[in-house]
Amino acid sequence: MDNPDHSTVNTLEHMNCTRPIGVFDSGVGGLTVAAALHRRLPAETLLYLGDVARLPYGTKAPQTIIQYVLRAAAFFRSQDIKMLVLACNTASAHAAAALAQHFPDLLVLGVIDAGAEQAAALSPGGRIVVAATEGTCRSGAFDRAIAAQRPTAAITPVPCPLFVAMVEEGLTEGPIAEAMIRQYLAEHFQGDGAADCLVLGCTHFPLLAPSLRKVLGPIPVLVDCAQAVAERAALMLAQKGLAAGSGKGGIHLYTTDAPARFSATAGAFFPGLGTAPPVELIDL
Repeated sequence: MDNPDHSTVNTLEHMNCTRPIGVFDSGVGGLTVAAALHRRLPAETLLYLGDVARLPYGTKAPQTIIQYVLRAAAFFRSQDIKMLVLACNTASAHAAAALAQHFPDLLVLGVIDAGAEQAAALSPGGRIVVAATEGTCRSGAFDRAIAAQRPTAAITPVPCPLFVAMVEEGLTEGPIAEAMIRQYLAEHFQGDGAADCLVLGCTHFPLLAPSLRKVLGPIPVLVDCAQAVAERAALMLAQKGLAAGSGKGGIHLYTTDAPARFSATAGAFFPGLGTAPPVELIDL
């Protein structure tokens, strides 16, 4: 067979670069990551899937989470994505190895390593609290990742199981949110040896940032993994020659349940889509 001419090679490379990026989360929280990706990589097309029917992931067994993630990855593979961003800390903690085994040629980026690197760098005294789901805390993934970057850090994982439900219900500010923050976290930021850094170890949790500041005050550094993930995604795509370059990207929304509520939340993150952007209901 003759070698393809230069124009054909360029066309194939362009098609490869314009393939979409898949973004996966258990619900709406990963929209914080999708929004950061859109700001950092405006030329990229994003496919966002929120597995609302099965949330919360944080209380489920690791093997169950792995099966959910593999089904999502199969859906994204059918959409010919060039990268999968696991915008779910629990999924990142438990399913990364399984994804590598079942989809060895898929470029995968999780949120934990990026957030851990930022926490290790930004914590003034190395006293770091990781607020996360039960599953992420049990996995020890953040502890290991932060310790690898800063071995002397004192790391305290704190499960905050009701935060996800509050965010999904829109209860991000007010007396309920503040009471739960005091219940879970306040004691770790008081007195001698108080923590100086709070890792928001679930993509839902950045939506609680105003309430966290109100309860905890200005002292702790808040680490939102979303921006760190966006920067790492840009670097990985550039290194692989997969960046879309110029042009205008977009976002397509998928959910496994409650599309109307999902649409309203997504519209707040992406005003350009309108107040009720279209959401496709799928079954994994």
